[in-house]
Amino acid sequence: MTTHLAPPTARRGGAAVRHLLSAADLEGLGLPRLLDRAQLLRTDRATIAPSRPLAGRQVALLFEKPSLRTRVSFEVAVTSLGGHAIALGPDEVGLGRRESAADVARNLSRLVDAVVLRTFAHDTLVEMAAAASIPVVNALTDAEHPCQALADLLTLRQRFGHLAGVRLAYVGDGNNVAHSLMLAGALAGLDLRVATPPGYAPDPDVVATARALGERHRAWISLGTDPVEAVTGADAVYTDVWTSMGREAEANERRARFAGFEVNESMLTHAATHVVALHCMPAHRGEEISAAVLDGPRSLALEQAENRRYVQEAVLIELLATR
Repeated sequence: MTTHLAPPTARRGGAAVRHLLSAADLEGLGLPRLLDRAQLLRTDRATIAPSRPLAGRQVALLFEKPSLRTRVSFEVAVTSLGGHAIALGPDEVGLGRRESAADVARNLSRLVDAVVLRTFAHDTLVEMAAAASIPVVNALTDAEHPCQALADLLTLRQRFGHLAGVRLAYVGDGNNVAHSLMLAGALAGLDLRVATPPGYAPDPDVVATARALGERHRAWISLGTDPVEAVTGADAVYTDVWTSMGREAEANERRARFAGFEVNESMLTHAATHVVALHCMPAHRGEEISAAVLDGPRSLALEQAENRRYVQEAVLIELLATR
């Protein structure tokens, strides 16, 4: 499975159109700059936000899947920077049913300045970006969740003061969150240890891409099936739901196969004494994470959720205001 789209040739207003489809795209967009900008937007908004860098800009938010944090944080991001967010649900557009993704992209390119898309198949996102003459941002597909990974990096940098060499264990399903975390973590120089049950490992193509990026950015990416081994000595431990949207029929089977993968107090005894816990939410307490960890003092889940706004503001400024 290929999740990264090569830089497009479409141009608008004399400038090449850039997209954020995969966490691998964060390399070309300037990951350090995005993180610095997001930090300023959180701690010193007077340096950026009052200028209303998105004034006069229209951004379509097209969401085919349920969303709380992504939908709200994007709408807040657009409006707080002076832009106008237009929210579109699945029944209003009928993406791939009423109209093709390419036709939707061509029409929206004449009406708005950017599209934020949450959909199922990653190919739908790629098709839209290929036909669009405006930036397209991945707000989650079955393959990747790059804006979440960017917020995760900001959260870790805020806690540890740096990213290079931070040891992060990801325990659970090798899903879209794991994919983007591996790619972004490779760009940031993380020591990333991924542990999944047999048969639930990340996509091999994504692993290969992450390791290639890691070689250039001095990151370490390792995979295994032993959660305790992955967590041992970790500075941070990350997990996500065992059953992603669209796979609800597998829930009972997955609970059985993921036995022993709950991030709880017992598991964290193997990590560093200063360990923090991350979860992108929504969470199922008593399954992938215990209530004691998620709601305890080591949890950074709410920090991750808040940071979604600031990293997405940084991305929108990069794609729109700096063109």
